[in-house]
Amino acid sequence: MPNVIVDLESKSLSERFALIKSPRRNRPRYPEGCVTLVTDEAGARSGANPDKNLHPAIVYGPSHSSEGVRVFYLVRWLD
Repeated sequence: MPNVIVDLESKSLSERFALIKSPRRNRPRYPEGCVTLVTDEAGARSGANPDKNLHPAIVYGPSHSSEGVRVFYLVRWLD
């Protein structure tokens, strides 16, 4: 997992529960289109479906990448 620098004073960036749609789980960040934010850990875990490459996680973001894409950084997987 990447070492994510967290800005405690930020009002737009925060750790959030999410479902990430990706066939690979070895990336440090995921584009916004692959991430669905959910309200809590239970929602992330219950929405997981490994057969459809949908994995529960905690992410940090969104942040703008140098390519102009909004991305979420993986904090940790929940499964």
